[in-house]
Amino acid sequence: MFAVLVVRSTRVIGGALLVLACSRETEKPAEFVGTARCASCHASENAAWKSSQHAVAMQDATPATVLGRFDSTRFEAGGITSTFLRRGDQFVVNTEGADGQRHDYVIRSTFGVYPLQQYLIDFPGGRVQALTIAWDARPAAQGGQRWFTLYPGVIVAHSDAFHWTGAQNNWNFMCADCHSTGVRKRYDAATGEFHTTRAEINVACEACHGPGSRHARWGSYPGFLRTLVWHDDGLPAQLTERRGIQWVRDSTAPTAHRSAPRTTDREIETCAQCHASRTHIAEGYTAGAPLLDYYIPSLLLPGLYFPDGQQRDEVYDYGSFLQSRMYHAGVTCADCHDPHTQKLRAPGNGTCTQCHRPATFDTPAHYFHPAGSPGAQCASCHLPDTTYMQIDPRHDHSIRIPRPDLSIALGTPNACNRCHANREPQWADSAIRAWYPKRNTGFQHFAGAFDAEERGEPGAADSLVRVFADSTQPAIVRASALGRLAQYPVPAALQAAQRGADDRQPLVRLAALQVLEAFPPRKRVTTAVPLLGDPTRAVRQGAAWSLAPVADSLRTPLQRKAFAAAAAEFVESQRYNGDRAGNRLSLAAFYAQSGKLDSATTEYRAALGLAPQLREARLGLAVVLSAQGRAADAMRALDSARAQYPRDRDVLLGLALLGRDAGDTAAARRYARMLLEAHPQDAQGRALLQSLGAHR
Repeated sequence: MFAVLVVRSTRVIGGALLVLACSRETEKPAEFVGTARCASCHASENAAWKSSQHAVAMQDATPATVLGRFDSTRFEAGGITSTFLRRGDQFVVNTEGADGQRHDYVIRSTFGVYPLQQYLIDFPGGRVQALTIAWDARPAAQGGQRWFTLYPGVIVAHSDAFHWTGAQNNWNFMCADCHSTGVRKRYDAATGEFHTTRAEINVACEACHGPGSRHARWGSYPGFLRTLVWHDDGLPAQLTERRGIQWVRDSTAPTAHRSAPRTTDREIETCAQCHASRTHIAEGYTAGAPLLDYYIPSLLLPGLYFPDGQQRDEVYDYGSFLQSRMYHAGVTCADCHDPHTQKLRAPGNGTCTQCHRPATFDTPAHYFHPAGSPGAQCASCHLPDTTYMQIDPRHDHSIRIPRPDLSIALGTPNACNRCHANREPQWADSAIRAWYPKRNTGFQHFAGAFDAEERGEPGAADSLVRVFADSTQPAIVRASALGRLAQYPVPAALQAAQRGADDRQPLVRLAALQVLEAFPPRKRVTTAVPLLGDPTRAVRQGAAWSLAPVADSLRTPLQRKAFAAAAAEFVESQRYNGDRAGNRLSLAAFYAQSGKLDSATTEYRAALGLAPQLREARLGLAVVLSAQGRAADAMRALDSARAQYPRDRDVLLGLALLGRDAGDTAAARRYARMLLEAHPQDAQGRALLQSLGAHR
């Protein structure tokens, strides 16, 4: 009896110690442990990953990893001849630098692998730049095995931001976050230097599953103890949306349905950290964190998307997929793509026929093209591709039906005419009407409203309000409609913003704040103040920006405290991206609206230090200097802007107004006349000149 009690007591005490040890372990921030540690238990997943492009997204430049021809090959583009050389195990390019002179640059890293490979070069201050001459890795029979420029037919000056040494080709900001694991940019605005770090050079296990130290700790315990003392497997990204789920085929339905609704977007957002057009707003993202706490995805805006939501610019996949019927049916990325190899789940149409009955869809009676032809492939019609970076075709993941009728009405592209480019949309529309007399207009129904807004048609605001108010529309569509309403400061837009601020989707709440910017600051308070405490960082920052002009008038200590916290996050976000002139400009404007004029001046000057051609920074600086009573300095700032933009309306008007306010009527008249010479119909310039007692 005594022996039994002792054994039981020991087990209880040991269990308590084990629970305590595990609880202490989970209190520590998870740390990166590396691929080798993961592979020790997950050999099959590691082998699959090694076959993927994630594994070679970035590599040290070695004879085994460099695909390009470095054999004194000369390549001319934009008036510059570059020579690619090999010196032992070093790979060197002789080309034009930021000073306009030719230099030898040593390639330190490869960037990507297929269909193209770029090359990275280290610069002082921790800066890394991507060459804009890339290697075409396709077979020679497909036109590959050659050097080519990413800017064909364009002469890019060495001082231009798009020069390979410029800001738009800076790896630390533009590229690193998606091609390596655990990247921390760490820009030091005081020195202008980067101290960028990464956990691994490529896109490895922990890029998608999160830092693995807790998981490795969990795996070190016997199986029977794991469930007793751990509530999960210790991974930050719990990608469980597909666990225990089947796609069920009913006997009569042509398409399968999910056995239970998808209730989270963790897996999709984990992919979206890289497979999305987005703005990075905070340091420290790890897989599993809420996406909008670290990134703001792009909405369906002109220039990025066509009015019907098809991809236009290089927007990757996330914004397209959120529009799709598949997303709203519960499909995740891994339903179609193996997450370790990145390959489709099945070849040909097999990925689609996992859920779509082959007898209904994978037949000439559905696709009306010869079996086995390109037109018989599901992706040809429903995920047509667009080529970016000259040779890289990307499928449109909005997964829509072809709509040549919209091509006729709105000028949007359609899948039929992408292949049959020698035919008119009317021909394609007639064919579809013959095949499908009962018209199927598909899942997306917002093209007319977005097109009306882009064309500036009467009634566009009302159309956008209807799209926003339609609860059957995807959240990204409703948010995009709301964001577009910012151009229309009408009561209906303000009412839509007020409703949007209460929406359960953070993208919609964020768009509601964009609409508020069209209205006087006093009208923003009721809607924006509650969003200062929003659970999503992007929304809190947006609320701080919206309320900056009226922050001093917030009524209660609680409101002022909430604003201070959100404002601190906004400032931190802009400082995180302090290597970008646009972010310094945003921070300057935020300070100016908040009445912190000295700080605004500092940030405007910092923006100009990064981008001397930035017109908005000179205009903003002049406004702040004038508000500080420094009229002469303000005039000098605008004179500098006029030297760069001699016919700019705002610059000339600013100079005229400054002259008037300083009592220099002659200067005011001179600039007002210059304004009207450049812009004869400008009503404000004409009224100003008349008020000065002079006529043209």
